[in-house]
Amino acid sequence: MATLRELKSRIGSVASSEKITGAMKMISSAKMHKAEQGLRRLQPFRRQVEDVIGNLLQADVECTSPLLERREVSHIAVVVFGSDDGLCGAYNVNIFKQLLQHLADYRREFGDAVRITLYPIGAKMLKAVKKLEDATLDVVTLEGVDSKTVGEGVRVFTDRLRQDFESGAVDRVDYLYMHFRSVSKQIPTFGQLMPVVPEQFAGSGDGAGQRQGRPYIFEPSPQEIFRSILPMLLMAVMEDLFTENRASEQAARVMAMQSANDNAKKLLEQLQLEYNKLRQQSITTELLDILGGQVR
Repeated sequence: MATLRELKSRIGSVASSEKITGAMKMISSAKMHKAEQGLRRLQPFRRQVEDVIGNLLQADVECTSPLLERREVSHIAVVVFGSDDGLCGAYNVNIFKQLLQHLADYRREFGDAVRITLYPIGAKMLKAVKKLEDATLDVVTLEGVDSKTVGEGVRVFTDRLRQDFESGAVDRVDYLYMHFRSVSKQIPTFGQLMPVVPEQFAGSGDGAGQRQGRPYIFEPSPQEIFRSILPMLLMAVMEDLFTENRASEQAARVMAMQSANDNAKKLLEQLQLEYNKLRQQSITTELLDILGGQVR
């Protein structure tokens, strides 16, 4: 049985842990809200780009681009988003499980010989996917690209993927990330970045159905506009992915710290109760000893 001194020491340690987890929860919450604000700032630009593409596709013109080219798939690049830091619960584990499932799907669909290149974003995800390397699966990391990358770093990374696709080095570029819905809900989401699927923009933008049939004058030509705006779309999508990944990571950390804080409170209550019982028992024993001495 623990002594009063040992219990008091444990109570102090648990109380300190409770304060630390509470502080970490507040920090993560602030970072999550910052990432949410970033998402709200990015969305108008992406919507506008998609709206322009939708207008071009609704016009009576033929738009082509190397980014639309569909070819037989023998080499796939997959960008897998994770975290650089820990203490975010099962965040990286859930993404990794989804990755394993999609890797199995690739081999079923395209054969065991299909080559796969993984681009892990975040040190934790890199550590996990490194174990998967084999004769047909490579893991590639780019210097300066991690889960906290913004701005120019995202542009350089996106350009690298685009050049690989346009040169034929890879036949398809996919991504896997945790879609941010709320602080308590993040959904593993898989998507195709390249080749771009233009059909998804045919009705994009507010009031797209009302615009059908309206005449447009394009300057420069629709083809030039289309070829110029597709890279902007890729950049907008990639910015969204990096920002959503940060928001989801911090949301997962908020929930993990909340759970740790709740557990610390419960443990603190149990230790305090045990301490009070032991202290009461000690006082009762001393009183009995005093009374026994007086009787004698």
